[in-house]
Amino acid sequence: MLHLDDEAVIATLDWPSLVRALRAGFRKGAESPPRPHYNVTVPGERDATLLLMPAWMTGGHIGLKTVTVFPDNGRRALPAVSSHYLLMSARDGRIVASLEAGELTSRRTAAASALASSYLSRPDASRLLIVGAGRMAPNLALAHASVRPIENVQIWARDMAKAEYLALQLGDTGLKATAAPVLEAAVSSADIISCATLSEAPLVLGEWLRPGCHLDLVGAFTPTMRETDDEALRRASVFVDTRAGATTEAGEIVQALEGGAIVAGDIQGDLFDLASGQVKGRRSTEEITLFKSVGCSLEDLIAAELCFERSGGTNI
Repeated sequence: MLHLDDEAVIATLDWPSLVRALRAGFRKGAESPPRPHYNVTVPGERDATLLLMPAWMTGGHIGLKTVTVFPDNGRRALPAVSSHYLLMSARDGRIVASLEAGELTSRRTAAASALASSYLSRPDASRLLIVGAGRMAPNLALAHASVRPIENVQIWARDMAKAEYLALQLGDTGLKATAAPVLEAAVSSADIISCATLSEAPLVLGEWLRPGCHLDLVGAFTPTMRETDDEALRRASVFVDTRAGATTEAGEIVQALEGGAIVAGDIQGDLFDLASGQVKGRRSTEEITLFKSVGCSLEDLIAAELCFERSGGTNI
């Protein structure tokens, strides 16, 4: 059985190839049921979360990702999210590969945002703002830069030292990056705003969004979390990764639906619709677009299969 660690995943999943694979995967489709959530009580801290994410394709593979989210792990200098992936033959059920899923998750999530951006952001978008400076942040910057001509990246985080450090890291990749001290000013000047935080209260306000911008929301993955407010959803053309996931898990979507700020019909499409051409993405240069992702097990399966194939894996 093949085993791939995070370093091997990074080596095999370049951004253009992964975005192309996701585009093809969403066009083709697969069995990708909504993931079950389980709360795990942690004495003296915020509850943790256990997620199980299966997916399968006829004639291909079965995949299962296990994820734990411990929000207070930052105090231990540990990542909040830990995950592992099993890839099995859809012909006989044998496990053919195991993968460390930290980078797999981070890269497929960032690539899904880039895929959405290829339909929803302006083709000339050059100014990118990253909100948050955790594990997702550098991957989001690099993924967005693979589909749009990004010339300037700003990073805002509650901890400015982390934002400044990330700016230096991105500078080493060739991106021009700086820390942003004032979030409102950074949002107001950005073409693309990509948020990846564990916030439970809006950070990016809808009144700050300028015409033509694209808002990419990655972080809030439970109904009680959110990174933007109802005004942003009212002003924007709203798209999601999957309707089933977004309408039950994404805090911004769930709370806006419950409060009446939007109705289900205001969600204009998901990645299946965009990739298949059933729904048009951006329609004008002045349109504000919003993409909300909560994660889809199809993305994991596509990324794991690409890693497996490029590493010489075979089902025999």
